[in-house]
Amino acid sequence: MSAAAPNAQDTTPADVAAPPERFNFAQHLLDVNAGRPDKVAFIDDQGQLTYGALAERTKRLAAGLRSLFLRREERVLLLMQDTTDWPVSFLGSMYAGLVPVAVNTLLTADDYAYMLEHSRAQAVLVSGTLLPTLNAAMTKADHEVQRVIVSRPQAPLHPAELEFEAFLQAHPPADDPAPTQGDDPGFWLYSSGSTGRPKGTVHSHANPYWTCELYGKRVLGLQESDVCFSAAKLFFAYGLGNGLSFPMSVGATTVLMGERPTPEATFARWTGEHPSLGGMRPTVFFGAPTGFAGMLAHPRLPARDAVALRLVSSAGEALPAELGERFKQHFGVDIVDGIGSTEMLHIFLSNSPDKVRYGTTGWPVPGYTIELRGDDGGPVPDGEPGDLYIQGPSAAMMYWGNRAKTRDTFQGGWTKSGDKYVRNEDGSYTYGGRSDDMLKVSGIYVSPFEVEATLVQHPSVLEAAVVGKQDSDGLTKTKAFVVFKPGVSATEEELKAFVKERLAPYKYPRFFEFVSELPKTATGKIQRFKLREAQVD
Repeated sequence: MSAAAPNAQDTTPADVAAPPERFNFAQHLLDVNAGRPDKVAFIDDQGQLTYGALAERTKRLAAGLRSLFLRREERVLLLMQDTTDWPVSFLGSMYAGLVPVAVNTLLTADDYAYMLEHSRAQAVLVSGTLLPTLNAAMTKADHEVQRVIVSRPQAPLHPAELEFEAFLQAHPPADDPAPTQGDDPGFWLYSSGSTGRPKGTVHSHANPYWTCELYGKRVLGLQESDVCFSAAKLFFAYGLGNGLSFPMSVGATTVLMGERPTPEATFARWTGEHPSLGGMRPTVFFGAPTGFAGMLAHPRLPARDAVALRLVSSAGEALPAELGERFKQHFGVDIVDGIGSTEMLHIFLSNSPDKVRYGTTGWPVPGYTIELRGDDGGPVPDGEPGDLYIQGPSAAMMYWGNRAKTRDTFQGGWTKSGDKYVRNEDGSYTYGGRSDDMLKVSGIYVSPFEVEATLVQHPSVLEAAVVGKQDSDGLTKTKAFVVFKPGVSATEEELKAFVKERLAPYKYPRFFEFVSELPKTATGKIQRFKLREAQVD
Protein backbone atom coordinates (compact mmCIF):
# COMPACT_ATOMS: atom_id res chain seq x y z
CA MET A 1 0.00 0.00 0.00
CA SER A 2 1.05 3.62 -0.25
CA ALA A 3 3.01 5.24 2.53
CA ALA A 4 0.26 6.54 4.80
CA ALA A 5 -3.40 6.44 5.66
CA PRO A 6 -5.63 9.54 5.36
CA ASN A 7 -5.44 10.17 9.11
CA ALA A 8 -1.62 10.20 9.23
CA GLN A 9 -0.20 12.42 11.95
CA ASP A 10 2.82 14.69 12.06
CA THR A 11 6.06 12.77 11.46
CA THR A 12 8.53 15.55 12.26
CA PRO A 13 11.69 13.97 13.72
CA ALA A 14 11.76 14.28 17.51
CA ASP A 15 15.21 15.92 17.50
CA VAL A 16 14.09 18.84 15.30
CA ALA A 17 12.87 21.65 17.53
CA ALA A 18 9.88 23.72 16.45
CA PRO A 19 10.45 27.48 16.16
CA PRO A 20 9.24 29.56 19.12
CA GLU A 21 5.77 31.08 18.99
CA ARG A 22 7.21 34.54 18.45
CA PHE A 23 9.34 34.08 15.38
CA ASN A 24 10.63 36.34 12.61
CA PHE A 25 12.45 34.34 9.94
CA ALA A 26 14.71 37.23 8.91
CA GLN A 27 15.78 37.79 12.51
CA HIS A 28 16.34 34.04 12.88
CA LEU A 29 18.79 33.91 9.95
CA LEU A 30 20.63 37.02 11.14
CA ASP A 31 20.91 35.60 14.65
CA VAL A 32 22.27 32.29 13.32
CA ASN A 33 25.14 34.21 11.71
CA ALA A 34 25.74 36.90 14.33
CA GLY A 35 28.98 35.19 15.36
CA ARG A 36 30.52 35.29 11.87
CA PRO A 37 30.26 38.97 10.81
CA ASP A 38 33.32 38.82 8.53
CA LYS A 39 32.29 35.61 6.72
CA VAL A 40 31.20 36.18 3.10
CA ALA A 41 27.47 35.50 2.80
CA PHE A 42 26.80 36.40 -0.84
CA ILE A 43 28.90 37.00 -3.95
CA ASP A 44 27.43 38.55 -7.09
CA ASP A 45 28.99 39.83 -10.30
CA GLN A 46 29.87 43.17 -8.70
CA GLY A 47 31.15 42.25 -5.27
CA GLN A 48 30.76 40.49 -1.94
CA LEU A 49 28.51 40.94 1.08
CA THR A 50 29.57 39.69 4.50
CA TYR A 51 27.13 38.45 7.10
CA GLY A 52 27.81 41.54 9.19
CA ALA A 53 27.10 43.88 6.29
CA LEU A 54 24.02 41.85 5.36
CA ALA A 55 22.61 42.28 8.86
CA GLU A 56 23.22 46.02 8.83
CA ARG A 57 21.73 46.56 5.38
CA THR A 58 18.73 44.35 6.16
CA LYS A 59 17.96 46.44 9.24
CA ARG A 60 18.50 49.70 7.37
CA LEU A 61 16.02 48.64 4.70
CA ALA A 62 13.51 47.62 7.36
CA ALA A 63 13.81 51.05 8.96
CA GLY A 64 13.43 52.72 5.59
CA LEU A 65 10.31 50.78 4.70
CA ARG A 66 8.78 51.64 8.06
CA SER A 67 9.51 55.32 7.37
CA LEU A 68 7.23 55.10 4.34
CA PHE A 69 4.35 54.38 6.75
CA LEU A 70 3.90 50.87 5.43
CA ARG A 71 2.00 48.72 7.90
CA ARG A 72 2.39 45.15 9.12
CA GLU A 73 1.48 42.49 6.55
CA GLU A 74 1.19 44.94 3.67
CA ARG A 75 2.80 43.59 0.51
CA VAL A 76 5.98 44.75 -1.18
CA LEU A 77 6.57 43.51 -4.75
CA LEU A 78 10.11 42.20 -5.24
CA LEU A 79 11.07 42.29 -8.93
CA MET A 80 14.83 41.94 -8.90
CA GLN A 81 17.69 40.13 -10.55
CA ASP A 82 19.87 37.86 -8.42
CA THR A 83 22.29 40.33 -6.81
CA THR A 84 23.28 40.97 -3.21
CA ASP A 85 20.41 43.49 -3.04
CA TRP A 86 17.88 40.63 -3.38
CA PRO A 87 18.47 38.99 0.02
CA VAL A 88 18.65 42.45 1.64
CA SER A 89 15.26 43.30 0.11
CA PHE A 90 13.62 40.00 0.99
CA LEU A 91 14.92 39.81 4.55
CA GLY A 92 14.53 43.54 5.19
CA SER A 93 10.86 43.38 4.26
CA MET A 94 10.24 40.39 6.53
CA TYR A 95 12.25 41.98 9.36
CA ALA A 96 9.92 44.98 9.14
CA GLY A 97 6.84 42.75 9.33
CA LEU A 98 5.97 43.41 5.70
CA VAL A 99 5.31 40.64 3.17
CA PRO A 100 7.67 40.49 0.16
CA VAL A 101 6.04 39.16 -3.00
CA ALA A 102 8.93 37.67 -4.96
CA VAL A 103 8.05 37.48 -8.67
CA ASN A 104 9.54 35.89 -11.76
CA THR A 105 11.81 38.30 -13.66
CA LEU A 106 10.99 36.62 -17.01
CA LEU A 107 7.37 37.73 -17.27
CA THR A 108 5.62 40.44 -19.26
CA ALA A 109 4.25 43.84 -18.26
CA ASP A 110 0.74 42.38 -18.40
CA ASP A 111 1.74 39.70 -15.88
CA TYR A 112 3.17 42.29 -13.50
CA ALA A 113 0.13 44.51 -13.91
CA TYR A 114 -2.03 41.65 -12.68
CA MET A 115 0.30 40.91 -9.76
CA LEU A 116 0.38 44.56 -8.69
CA GLU A 117 -3.40 44.65 -8.57
CA HIS A 118 -3.86 41.21 -7.06
CA SER A 119 -1.28 41.65 -4.29
CA ARG A 120 -2.25 45.27 -3.62
CA ALA A 121 1.48 45.96 -3.20
CA GLN A 122 2.18 49.28 -1.50
CA ALA A 123 5.81 49.50 -2.67
CA VAL A 124 8.08 47.88 -5.25
CA LEU A 125 11.74 46.91 -4.97
CA VAL A 126 13.02 46.62 -8.54
CA SER A 127 16.30 46.16 -10.40
CA GLY A 128 17.21 49.03 -12.70
CA THR A 129 17.27 46.67 -15.68
CA LEU A 130 13.62 45.77 -15.02
CA LEU A 131 12.36 49.27 -14.27
CA PRO A 132 11.06 49.94 -17.84
CA THR A 133 8.95 46.77 -17.70
CA LEU A 134 7.65 47.71 -14.26
CA ASN A 135 6.73 51.21 -15.47
CA ALA A 136 4.86 49.69 -18.40
CA ALA A 137 2.98 47.44 -15.98
CA MET A 138 2.10 50.32 -13.69
CA THR A 139 0.55 52.27 -16.55
CA LYS A 140 -1.75 49.29 -17.21
CA ALA A 141 -2.61 48.47 -13.59
CA ASP A 142 -5.06 49.94 -11.11
CA HIS A 143 -2.35 49.65 -8.46
CA GLU A 144 -1.76 51.00 -4.95
CA VAL A 145 2.02 51.44 -5.15
CA GLN A 146 3.24 54.38 -3.09
CA ARG A 147 7.00 54.11 -3.65
CA VAL A 148 9.36 52.45 -6.12
CA ILE A 149 12.88 51.70 -4.85
CA VAL A 150 15.38 51.01 -7.63
CA SER A 151 18.45 48.83 -7.21
CA ARG A 152 21.42 49.72 -9.45
CA PRO A 153 19.54 52.10 -11.77
CA GLN A 154 20.52 52.21 -15.43
CA ALA A 155 19.33 55.77 -16.07
CA PRO A 156 18.36 58.92 -14.10
CA LEU A 157 15.38 58.26 -11.87
CA HIS A 158 12.04 59.98 -11.79
CA PRO A 159 11.56 62.21 -8.70
CA ALA A 160 9.05 59.70 -7.30
CA GLU A 161 11.57 56.85 -7.55
CA LEU A 162 14.10 56.18 -4.79
CA GLU A 163 17.60 54.88 -5.36
CA PHE A 164 18.21 51.72 -3.30
CA GLU A 165 21.66 52.54 -1.89
CA ALA A 166 20.78 56.11 -0.96
CA PHE A 167 17.56 54.87 0.64
CA LEU A 168 19.53 52.46 2.84
CA GLN A 169 22.10 55.03 3.89
CA ALA A 170 19.40 57.54 4.81
CA HIS A 171 18.11 55.33 7.62
CA PRO A 172 19.90 53.95 10.69
CA PRO A 173 19.41 50.22 11.28
CA ALA A 174 16.12 49.25 12.89
CA ASP A 175 16.54 48.31 16.54
CA ASP A 176 14.13 45.40 16.63
CA PRO A 177 12.31 43.14 14.18
CA ALA A 178 8.54 43.17 13.92
CA PRO A 179 7.07 40.92 16.64
CA THR A 180 5.75 38.36 14.20
CA GLN A 181 4.72 34.82 15.00
CA GLY A 182 5.63 31.68 13.13
CA ASP A 183 2.14 31.40 11.67
CA ASP A 184 2.01 35.02 10.49
CA PRO A 185 2.21 35.65 6.72
CA GLY A 186 5.88 35.92 5.79
CA PHE A 187 6.10 36.13 1.99
CA TRP A 188 4.32 35.24 -1.24
CA LEU A 189 5.35 33.30 -4.31
CA TYR A 190 3.17 33.07 -7.40
CA SER A 191 2.27 29.57 -8.58
CA SER A 192 1.10 28.94 -12.13
CA GLY A 193 -2.30 27.38 -12.68
CA SER A 194 -3.63 25.12 -15.42
CA THR A 195 -6.17 27.81 -16.32
CA GLY A 196 -6.48 31.47 -15.49
CA ARG A 197 -4.09 33.73 -13.65
CA PRO A 198 -1.22 32.66 -11.36
CA LYS A 199 -2.08 32.05 -7.72
CA GLY A 200 -0.59 34.11 -4.90
CA THR A 201 0.78 31.42 -2.59
CA VAL A 202 1.08 32.70 0.98
CA HIS A 203 3.84 31.25 3.17
CA SER A 204 4.37 31.84 6.87
CA HIS A 205 7.53 32.92 8.72
CA ALA A 206 7.95 29.36 10.02
CA ASN A 207 7.68 27.56 6.66
CA PRO A 208 11.25 28.24 5.43
CA TYR A 209 12.57 27.30 8.86
CA TRP A 210 11.12 23.81 8.42
CA THR A 211 12.59 23.37 4.93
CA CYS A 212 16.03 24.34 6.26
CA GLU A 213 15.86 21.95 9.18
CA LEU A 214 14.27 18.99 7.42
CA TYR A 215 15.88 19.14 3.98
CA GLY A 216 18.80 21.57 3.78
CA LYS A 217 20.47 20.23 6.91
CA ARG A 218 19.21 16.67 7.38
CA VAL A 219 19.01 15.41 3.78
CA LEU A 220 21.56 17.51 1.90
CA GLY A 221 23.89 17.94 4.88
CA LEU A 222 24.96 21.49 3.97
CA GLN A 223 27.92 22.81 5.93
CA GLU A 224 29.33 26.20 6.92
CA SER A 225 32.34 25.53 4.67
CA ASP A 226 30.17 25.09 1.57
CA VAL A 227 30.01 27.49 -1.36
CA CYS A 228 26.52 27.14 -2.85
CA PHE A 229 25.54 28.03 -6.41
CA SER A 230 22.00 27.67 -7.81
CA ALA A 231 20.94 27.82 -11.43
CA ALA A 232 17.36 28.35 -10.22
CA LYS A 233 16.82 32.02 -9.40
CA LEU A 234 15.81 33.30 -5.98
CA PHE A 235 12.22 34.06 -7.03
CA PHE A 236 11.58 30.31 -7.44
CA ALA A 237 10.68 28.31 -4.34
CA TYR A 238 13.53 25.94 -5.26
CA GLY A 239 16.00 28.80 -5.74
CA LEU A 240 14.94 30.59 -2.55
CA GLY A 241 15.92 27.56 -0.51
CA ASN A 242 19.08 26.82 -2.50
CA GLY A 243 20.42 30.35 -2.64
CA LEU A 244 19.20 32.01 0.56
CA SER A 245 17.56 30.10 3.39
CA PHE A 246 19.59 26.85 3.22
CA PRO A 247 23.08 28.42 3.00
CA MET A 248 22.26 31.08 5.59
CA SER A 249 20.87 28.48 7.99
CA VAL A 250 24.38 26.95 8.28
CA GLY A 251 26.52 30.05 7.61
CA ALA A 252 27.65 29.00 4.13
CA THR A 253 28.51 31.27 1.18
CA THR A 254 26.23 31.72 -1.85
CA VAL A 255 27.27 32.63 -5.39
CA LEU A 256 24.57 34.68 -7.14
CA MET A 257 24.37 35.04 -10.91
CA GLY A 258 22.17 37.62 -12.59
CA GLU A 259 22.55 36.26 -16.12
CA ARG A 260 20.89 33.19 -17.60
CA PRO A 261 22.40 29.87 -16.43
CA THR A 262 23.89 28.90 -19.79
CA PRO A 263 26.51 26.15 -19.79
CA GLU A 264 29.27 28.73 -20.38
CA ALA A 265 28.11 30.95 -17.49
CA THR A 266 27.72 27.95 -15.19
CA PHE A 267 31.12 26.48 -16.04
CA ALA A 268 32.83 29.83 -15.38
CA ARG A 269 31.51 29.70 -11.80
CA TRP A 270 32.14 25.98 -11.29
CA THR A 271 35.82 26.38 -12.18
CA GLY A 272 36.30 29.66 -10.29
CA GLU A 273 37.33 31.40 -13.51
CA HIS A 274 34.65 34.10 -13.28
CA PRO A 275 36.29 37.37 -12.12
CA SER A 276 33.83 37.75 -9.22
CA LEU A 277 35.05 34.54 -7.58
CA GLY A 278 38.78 35.10 -7.50
CA GLY A 279 39.43 31.39 -7.92
CA MET A 280 36.81 30.29 -5.35
CA ARG A 281 34.92 27.23 -6.59
CA PRO A 282 31.39 26.16 -5.57
CA THR A 283 31.12 22.92 -3.62
CA VAL A 284 27.34 22.58 -4.02
CA PHE A 285 25.33 23.10 -7.21
CA PHE A 286 21.56 23.17 -7.56
CA GLY A 287 20.27 22.64 -11.09
CA ALA A 288 17.51 21.13 -13.20
CA PRO A 289 17.52 18.29 -15.77
CA THR A 290 17.31 20.56 -18.83
CA GLY A 291 20.40 22.40 -17.65
CA PHE A 292 22.32 19.19 -16.96
CA ALA A 293 21.48 17.91 -20.45
CA GLY A 294 22.81 21.10 -22.03
CA MET A 295 26.00 21.00 -19.99
CA LEU A 296 26.76 17.35 -20.69
CA ALA A 297 26.35 18.02 -24.43
CA HIS A 298 28.61 21.09 -24.38
CA PRO A 299 32.03 20.77 -26.07
CA ARG A 300 33.73 22.66 -23.19
CA LEU A 301 32.45 20.51 -20.36
CA PRO A 302 35.04 20.94 -17.57
CA ALA A 303 37.19 18.02 -16.51
CA ARG A 304 36.48 16.35 -13.18
CA ASP A 305 39.53 17.89 -11.49
CA ALA A 306 38.60 21.40 -12.68
CA VAL A 307 35.62 21.58 -10.32
CA ALA A 308 35.21 21.18 -6.55
CA LEU A 309 31.64 19.88 -6.47
CA ARG A 310 30.85 17.54 -3.57
CA LEU A 311 27.04 17.72 -3.83
CA VAL A 312 24.72 18.26 -6.82
CA SER A 313 20.94 18.64 -6.52
CA SER A 314 18.21 18.52 -9.14
CA ALA A 315 14.52 19.41 -9.11
CA GLY A 316 11.94 21.15 -11.25
CA GLU A 317 11.27 18.19 -13.55
CA ALA A 318 11.91 14.46 -13.41
CA LEU A 319 15.58 13.57 -13.96
CA PRO A 320 16.07 10.91 -16.66
CA ALA A 321 18.23 8.10 -15.29
CA GLU A 322 20.64 8.30 -18.21
CA LEU A 323 21.46 11.95 -17.45
CA GLY A 324 22.27 11.18 -13.84
CA GLU A 325 24.44 8.23 -14.76
CA ARG A 326 26.39 10.21 -17.38
CA PHE A 327 26.98 13.05 -14.92
CA LYS A 328 28.22 10.64 -12.23
CA GLN A 329 30.52 8.94 -14.71
CA HIS A 330 32.12 12.25 -15.73
CA PHE A 331 32.31 14.12 -12.41
CA GLY A 332 32.22 11.31 -9.86
CA VAL A 333 29.30 12.94 -8.03
CA ASP A 334 25.70 11.75 -8.00
CA ILE A 335 22.83 14.09 -8.84
CA VAL A 336 20.40 14.06 -5.92
CA ASP A 337 16.98 14.31 -7.55
CA GLY A 338 13.83 15.37 -5.70
CA ILE A 339 10.44 16.98 -6.11
CA GLY A 340 9.03 20.02 -4.37
CA SER A 341 6.40 22.61 -5.15
CA THR A 342 5.57 26.25 -4.59
CA GLU A 343 2.77 25.10 -2.30
CA MET A 344 5.13 23.02 -0.10
CA LEU A 345 7.95 25.59 -0.52
CA HIS A 346 10.71 23.07 -1.16
CA ILE A 347 11.48 19.37 -1.62
CA PHE A 348 9.44 16.74 0.23
CA LEU A 349 10.35 13.61 -1.75
CA SER A 350 14.00 13.03 -2.59
CA ASN A 351 17.00 10.85 -3.12
CA SER A 352 19.86 11.61 -0.72
CA PRO A 353 23.63 11.91 -1.16
CA ASP A 354 24.16 8.44 0.31
CA LYS A 355 21.14 6.79 -1.30
CA VAL A 356 20.42 7.41 -4.98
CA ARG A 357 18.19 5.35 -7.22
CA TYR A 358 18.21 6.92 -10.68
CA GLY A 359 14.89 6.88 -12.47
CA THR A 360 13.05 7.57 -9.21
CA THR A 361 12.40 10.74 -7.19
CA GLY A 362 13.55 8.95 -4.05
CA TRP A 363 11.96 8.59 -0.63
CA PRO A 364 9.85 10.86 1.63
CA VAL A 365 11.91 13.54 3.37
CA PRO A 366 11.78 12.96 7.16
CA GLY A 367 9.03 15.17 8.52
CA TYR A 368 6.78 14.69 5.47
CA THR A 369 4.17 11.99 4.87
CA ILE A 370 3.29 10.87 1.35
CA GLU A 371 0.10 9.22 0.16
CA LEU A 372 -0.96 8.08 -3.30
CA ARG A 373 -4.72 8.11 -3.85
CA GLY A 374 -6.87 6.56 -6.53
CA ASP A 375 -9.92 8.00 -8.25
CA ASP A 376 -12.05 6.90 -5.29
CA GLY A 377 -9.88 8.88 -2.86
CA GLY A 378 -8.47 5.76 -1.21
CA PRO A 379 -4.83 4.57 -1.09
CA VAL A 380 -3.52 2.63 -4.09
CA PRO A 381 -1.31 -0.49 -3.93
CA ASP A 382 2.42 -0.36 -4.68
CA GLY A 383 3.11 -0.43 -8.39
CA GLU A 384 -0.12 1.35 -9.36
CA PRO A 385 -0.28 5.08 -10.23
CA GLY A 386 -2.03 7.44 -7.85
CA ASP A 387 -2.43 11.15 -7.19
CA LEU A 388 0.31 12.46 -4.90
CA TYR A 389 -0.71 14.06 -1.61
CA ILE A 390 1.72 15.47 0.95
CA GLN A 391 1.47 16.23 4.64
CA GLY A 392 4.21 18.37 6.18
CA PRO A 393 4.95 21.51 8.20
CA SER A 394 5.98 23.78 5.30
CA ALA A 395 2.64 23.77 3.43
CA ALA A 396 1.43 27.20 2.34
CA MET A 397 -1.34 28.92 4.25
CA MET A 398 -3.58 29.59 1.24
CA TYR A 399 -3.90 31.11 -2.20
CA TRP A 400 -4.64 34.79 -1.67
CA GLY A 401 -8.18 35.74 -2.70
CA ASN A 402 -8.93 32.31 -4.17
CA ARG A 403 -10.96 30.24 -1.73
CA ALA A 404 -12.06 27.62 -4.26
CA LYS A 405 -8.49 26.76 -5.31
CA THR A 406 -7.32 26.89 -1.70
CA ARG A 407 -9.92 24.35 -0.62
CA ASP A 408 -9.13 22.12 -3.59
CA THR A 409 -5.37 22.07 -2.95
CA PHE A 410 -5.08 22.27 0.85
CA GLN A 411 -7.28 19.54 2.29
CA GLY A 412 -7.27 19.20 6.06
CA GLY A 413 -3.53 18.94 6.56
CA TRP A 414 -2.87 17.35 3.17
CA THR A 415 -1.69 19.18 0.06
CA LYS A 416 -2.71 17.88 -3.36
CA SER A 417 0.28 18.11 -5.68
CA GLY A 418 -1.37 17.52 -9.05
CA ASP A 419 1.27 14.89 -9.87
CA LYS A 420 0.87 11.18 -10.56
CA TYR A 421 3.34 8.79 -8.91
CA VAL A 422 3.98 5.08 -8.39
CA ARG A 423 5.41 3.71 -5.15
CA ASN A 424 8.05 1.03 -5.68
CA GLU A 425 8.75 -2.03 -3.52
CA ASP A 426 11.76 -0.34 -1.86
CA GLY A 427 9.63 2.64 -0.81
CA SER A 428 10.95 4.98 -3.50
CA TYR A 429 8.61 6.83 -5.84
CA THR A 430 8.61 7.14 -9.64
CA TYR A 431 7.07 10.09 -11.46
CA GLY A 432 4.10 9.28 -13.70
CA GLY A 433 3.08 12.64 -15.13
CA ARG A 434 0.63 15.37 -14.22
CA SER A 435 -2.94 14.87 -13.05
CA ASP A 436 -3.96 17.86 -15.18
CA ASP A 437 -2.66 19.18 -18.50
CA MET A 438 0.07 21.40 -17.04
CA LEU A 439 3.55 21.02 -18.52
CA LYS A 440 6.90 21.59 -16.89
CA VAL A 441 9.43 22.98 -19.34
CA SER A 442 12.97 23.61 -18.08
CA GLY A 443 11.58 23.40 -14.57
CA ILE A 444 8.89 26.06 -15.04
CA TYR A 445 5.18 25.32 -15.34
CA VAL A 446 3.53 26.21 -18.64
CA SER A 447 -0.24 26.22 -19.12
CA PRO A 448 -1.20 24.72 -22.50
CA PHE A 449 -4.39 26.76 -22.42
CA GLU A 450 -2.46 30.03 -22.27
CA VAL A 451 -0.25 29.09 -25.23
CA GLU A 452 -3.24 27.87 -27.24
CA ALA A 453 -5.16 31.07 -26.56
CA THR A 454 -2.19 33.05 -27.86
CA LEU A 455 -1.69 30.95 -30.99
CA VAL A 456 -5.32 31.35 -32.08
CA GLN A 457 -4.82 35.12 -32.08
CA HIS A 458 -2.60 34.68 -35.15
CA PRO A 459 -4.61 35.58 -38.25
CA SER A 460 -3.79 32.26 -39.95
CA VAL A 461 -4.59 29.94 -37.02
CA LEU A 462 -8.04 28.40 -36.64
CA GLU A 463 -7.34 26.05 -33.71
CA ALA A 464 -4.38 24.92 -31.62
CA ALA A 465 -3.65 22.30 -29.00
CA VAL A 466 -0.47 22.11 -26.91
CA VAL A 467 0.93 18.95 -25.30
CA GLY A 468 4.26 17.73 -23.99
CA LYS A 469 6.82 15.98 -26.20
CA GLN A 470 9.98 14.30 -24.96
CA ASP A 471 13.22 15.33 -26.64
CA SER A 472 16.24 13.11 -27.22
CA ASP A 473 17.32 13.49 -23.58
CA GLY A 474 13.93 12.36 -22.27
CA LEU A 475 12.96 15.90 -21.18
CA THR A 476 9.54 17.43 -21.78
CA LYS A 477 9.17 20.31 -24.24
CA THR A 478 6.03 21.97 -25.58
CA LYS A 479 4.58 20.89 -28.91
CA ALA A 480 1.74 22.66 -30.69
CA PHE A 481 -0.73 21.03 -33.08
CA VAL A 482 -2.08 23.76 -35.34
CA VAL A 483 -5.05 23.88 -37.71
CA PHE A 484 -4.89 26.74 -40.22
CA LYS A 485 -7.81 28.70 -41.57
CA PRO A 486 -8.75 27.82 -45.19
CA GLY A 487 -6.36 29.25 -47.76
CA VAL A 488 -3.72 30.62 -45.36
CA SER A 489 -0.72 29.30 -43.44
CA ALA A 490 2.35 30.32 -41.44
CA THR A 491 5.79 28.92 -40.73
CA GLU A 492 7.03 27.48 -37.44
CA GLU A 493 9.39 30.42 -36.98
CA GLU A 494 6.58 32.92 -37.55
CA LEU A 495 4.40 31.23 -34.93
CA LYS A 496 7.26 30.96 -32.43
CA ALA A 497 7.99 34.68 -32.79
CA PHE A 498 4.29 35.47 -32.47
CA VAL A 499 4.06 33.67 -29.14
CA LYS A 500 7.35 35.12 -27.83
CA GLU A 501 6.06 38.65 -28.45
CA ARG A 502 2.96 38.05 -26.30
CA LEU A 503 4.03 35.66 -23.55
CA ALA A 504 7.09 35.11 -21.40
CA PRO A 505 9.75 33.77 -23.82
CA TYR A 506 10.09 30.34 -22.18
CA LYS A 507 6.45 29.52 -22.99
CA TYR A 508 6.74 29.29 -26.78
CA PRO A 509 6.30 25.84 -28.41
CA ARG A 510 9.54 24.09 -29.35
CA PHE A 511 7.84 21.74 -31.81
CA PHE A 512 4.95 22.17 -34.27
CA GLU A 513 2.79 19.81 -36.24
CA PHE A 514 0.30 21.17 -38.74
CA VAL A 515 -2.88 19.08 -38.96
CA SER A 516 -6.23 19.28 -40.73
CA GLU A 517 -8.26 18.78 -37.55
CA LEU A 518 -7.94 18.13 -33.81
CA PRO A 519 -9.43 15.08 -32.06
CA LYS A 520 -12.39 16.14 -29.91
CA THR A 521 -15.08 14.71 -27.69
CA ALA A 522 -18.76 14.83 -28.66
CA THR A 523 -19.02 18.10 -26.73
CA GLY A 524 -16.12 19.66 -28.60
CA LYS A 525 -13.38 19.32 -25.96
CA ILE A 526 -9.90 18.68 -27.35
CA GLN A 527 -8.64 15.17 -26.55
CA ARG A 528 -5.02 15.94 -25.69
CA PHE A 529 -4.35 12.34 -24.69
CA LYS A 530 -4.88 11.26 -28.31
CA LEU A 531 -2.40 13.88 -29.50
CA ARG A 532 0.14 12.70 -26.93
CA GLU A 533 -0.31 9.08 -28.03
CA ALA A 534 -0.07 9.73 -31.77
CA GLN A 535 2.71 12.28 -32.14
CA VAL A 536 4.64 12.36 -35.39
CA ASP A 537 8.38 13.02 -35.01
